[in-house]
Amino acid sequence: MILLKKCFLTLVAALTALTTVAADYDQNAPFGFCTRSSRTDAGSTFEVTGGGCYTYPVPENFEGKVVVLKSNGQDMKSTIENAIKNKDNNVIILDGSDGDFIVSSNVGITVSNKTIIGINNARLCTKWHVTDEMKAALDAAGVPSMSTSSGGGTLPNGNKVTEEAEYNTRRILIELTGDNNESYRNSGILSLSGCRNIIVRNITFVGPGSIDVSGKDLISVTNSARNCWVDHCAFQDGMDGNFDITTKSDFFTVSWCTFSYTDRSYMHQNTNLIGSSDSEATGYLNTTFAFNWWGTGCKQRMPMARVGKIHMLNNYFTSTTASNCINPRKNSEFLIEGNYFDKGVKKFYKNNDATAVTWASSNHHVESNSLGSLSSFGTTVTVPYDYTVAPASDVPTVVQEQAGATLFADTPSGIEEIIGTAAQNQQSHSVYNLSGQRVGNGYKGIVIVNGKKVVVGRGK
Repeated sequence: MILLKKCFLTLVAALTALTTVAADYDQNAPFGFCTRSSRTDAGSTFEVTGGGCYTYPVPENFEGKVVVLKSNGQDMKSTIENAIKNKDNNVIILDGSDGDFIVSSNVGITVSNKTIIGINNARLCTKWHVTDEMKAALDAAGVPSMSTSSGGGTLPNGNKVTEEAEYNTRRILIELTGDNNESYRNSGILSLSGCRNIIVRNITFVGPGSIDVSGKDLISVTNSARNCWVDHCAFQDGMDGNFDITTKSDFFTVSWCTFSYTDRSYMHQNTNLIGSSDSEATGYLNTTFAFNWWGTGCKQRMPMARVGKIHMLNNYFTSTTASNCINPRKNSEFLIEGNYFDKGVKKFYKNNDATAVTWASSNHHVESNSLGSLSSFGTTVTVPYDYTVAPASDVPTVVQEQAGATLFADTPSGIEEIIGTAAQNQQSHSVYNLSGQRVGNGYKGIVIVNGKKVVVGRGK
């Protein structure tokens, strides 16, 4: 018993230290490119307010209207979409205490000045998902070895596909599902189109599994959406991508988010695309990625970007399956600093015709870059806002502790929860691993308990 108490006290002290360190870097407020209206002029600012509040609980003196939604166990697409469209609603709170929010297709956000916040482990999940039967049929057809850049044919529904792997994937799914309209290709969650001043925080997005059907992303940003902040969210198993920004959208900050894939995913684990083609209009897509975590299952696009000025600040990379992490492409500019590439992450950078790349500060990587030296080129890349670079050595600790949907919940206290009962008593606690799956008895490591990451079983 004495030894157990010592372990408990040591663990509590360690958790306290982690929280203290992380608080120094997490501003808990909009920062980076989302707060700008110019890619070069530091004096051109934009006040990102969302619906007027980005904290929880909402302050008592808040003057806007707050609506709280809970899951009804059915398709919540229309309910969430209507709440966002309602001009009288400023802050939409998704309360996960009654279960996951299921959506049949993307919830459209076409209005400006809104905040969407998750509490009580709020999870937005697609209704459709990839099954083992589908994966077995694709394996039997040899889809993984097929070309993703040429070939193809005409599907039974008359649609033409120019890539061999996508053509056969879609053909087989049509045969298995009987859905000639391929409605499952719409299995995304949020679409931001033409809107401005949007805040999305503390939500776990769970997709159908990545699969090569040219489907929807968990979050897709299009049509000149601007000045948006996505913070402390977890993205898992997006069909086409986890979070893509395209078509003249601009001034985004993505901070303290996690990106991962589970066994539900099959192919195309390409997580973040900025700019959909080399013909993207120049001058847009300026984006800050800060304190994010690209983890299990991620293979490419962390991010892949065209055209924009991309600031990669203190991000964490742990995916040992990566074939390409940071990928500057046509007409892009990258400022890369203070990032941590974990052991086993070998192919973490490749330039494809970028305008300029600046490797600054103390980027930490364990293994040598198998794709060549990390050399800067072009004009030195700068950003029009103030920021502080954390030591790269701090990144694994603070990101593992704080990234993802970790806000608005007190760290569980008491020896039972910290040491292991939380993982064993799933009826009274929502306990998930970092991939969003429920954990079983005896699980040890970092878990999400009621929306907050804690260490379970360590030191026991």
